[in-house]
Amino acid sequence: MCMEIYYNPKCSTCHVALDLLEKKGVKLTIREYLKEPPTKTELKELIRKLGIRPEELIRKKEPIFTEKYKGKTLTDDQWIAAMVENPILIQRPIVIEGNKAIIGRPAERVI
Repeated sequence: MCMEIYYNPKCSTCHVALDLLEKKGVKLTIREYLKEPPTKTELKELIRKLGIRPEELIRKKEPIFTEKYKGKTLTDDQWIAAMVENPILIQRPIVIEGNKAIIGRPAERVI
């Protein structure tokens, strides 16, 4: 089994999720999405795999959200553009396997 994890090394939930998966012997590709942000096409595909609307992938406690987006009504494409421009807005960790993905909040959801 090979999975991909969208990972932020400064995120404690990412650390817990990664540890849980490694203890299960899961083969992982780690994508530090702040260093290697997803493209618009990749985000659309990820959102499809998650089965959510783009706005549901937004971290609304991030300062950049409060400064630029709080209280605004954006289209799906505008939310995707916001995440491409500011990948820190993307929820994490996200684990992807094939055509499925899950947001690991809480981290135990990745199991």
